[in-house]
Amino acid sequence: MDNHSAIQTTGSQWLLPVSEYWGFPLALVNFLACQLFALSSAFWFRLYLSRQHSSPLARHAVATLLGVTLIIFCFGWYSTHLLAVVLANYLILIQTDISNVHRYSMVVAMGYLIVCHVSRVFIFKYGILSTDFSGPLMVVTQKITSLAFQLHDGKKTLTIARPSLIEYLSYNLNFLSVLVGPFNNYKDYIDFIEGTHISGSLRRSASTSDKNGFHKSPDPSPLNAVCQKLLVCCGCMIFFLIVTQSLPIEYNVNPHFVSHAPFITRLIYALFSIQAARIKFYFAWTLGDAISNAAGFGFSGMDENGKASWSLLSNLNVVGVETATSFKAFIDNWNIQTGNWLKTVCYDRVPRHRLVLTFILSALWHGVYPGYYFTFLTGILMTLAARAVRKSFRPYFLGSSRLKLGYDILTWASTQMAICYTVMPFLLLIPNISPLWHVCIHILTFKRKNMSVVRKVTIKLWLPF
Repeated sequence: MDNHSAIQTTGSQWLLPVSEYWGFPLALVNFLACQLFALSSAFWFRLYLSRQHSSPLARHAVATLLGVTLIIFCFGWYSTHLLAVVLANYLILIQTDISNVHRYSMVVAMGYLIVCHVSRVFIFKYGILSTDFSGPLMVVTQKITSLAFQLHDGKKTLTIARPSLIEYLSYNLNFLSVLVGPFNNYKDYIDFIEGTHISGSLRRSASTSDKNGFHKSPDPSPLNAVCQKLLVCCGCMIFFLIVTQSLPIEYNVNPHFVSHAPFITRLIYALFSIQAARIKFYFAWTLGDAISNAAGFGFSGMDENGKASWSLLSNLNVVGVETATSFKAFIDNWNIQTGNWLKTVCYDRVPRHRLVLTFILSALWHGVYPGYYFTFLTGILMTLAARAVRKSFRPYFLGSSRLKLGYDILTWASTQMAICYTVMPFLLLIPNISPLWHVCIHILTFKRKNMSVVRKVTIKLWLPF
């Protein structure tokens, strides 16, 4: 690592000696240090600032103060972007009629995020920092817009009241999720602060005969869940240092590798490098989930075996991702909370073209790098193709267990290939659209609802190979 990493860092440089010693970018070292601080603070928050020992106001204030401290430490004056968009949208929330608050909040929050994405690309000349303020701004945008939609949806039933300023700041900027998420529901967060989160989840999951006595037992401890998730994080870190570092995703577009390596070699390298690149997401999301759990947030009730489940805020299902046999199954287990947000604010609301508009919103939310749009527009086609194949062929393989197993293996391999093809531009950000890998995908048949005409579509796609 050279001094350029320190120059690019907008946050504190207190940990520069650590960065230089280990050879990691200072922004990444700051991020890891803040997450470890947040983890220890979360344990303290649950034990010494519980609802039994302090008021909701004190819990809101401490969570907000710690969160603001973390973003200032990580991003310096860039943290003002988060404060500005949160305060601006709070004014919208208290001044705008409930019937239109979701529209104004969406326009302002998403508009500000897009402007920041564009300016970041312009300022950094398409360079990307290991961590930057746009990540927390993306999570804040999810929270701002989801709360506005919930207020609009509850205007008749009054299920959610307009939050006070400290409640709004705490929800958006609390130290548990301000850096990397996960996105969470406003009502769940308020229940957590007010001390009814776990009891409410127990009440919902308890049988009718048990509901009268659920409150007599102590709250289940999150310690086992936190330890398990931290073990996953440790495994991800070891894998990253040993494997991911040896399979850089950028090597896929290395001119010498592209021009001299056989096609099958490039294909195998692409598959393995894509698999290895997921690990950093596993690490960040699992650590964020563990931090919330350590504070006592994220309890989802008792599972079928009577054990406490802490999966309310889980952002991914690693087993579900790695064993997905369809494009939809992969999406359903990847970045789960963002999927819930997209479903709430877009997919379930738009009258037509739901899939296309949802993918476009997801691309805009992620940023303005061309690779994002290559990925999400291709994702639309992949999803349609997967639906058509599943509907047309799956019934023929359900007659026996052997056929079903063969079908699952085939669709798993196909899904991994499709994911590799689709997300490569996302990870490379700026695709080099040279026709070294020119793939024609034929969506053989698909039927639109209430239409009997079978259409054949040939789609010409390009990958940055």
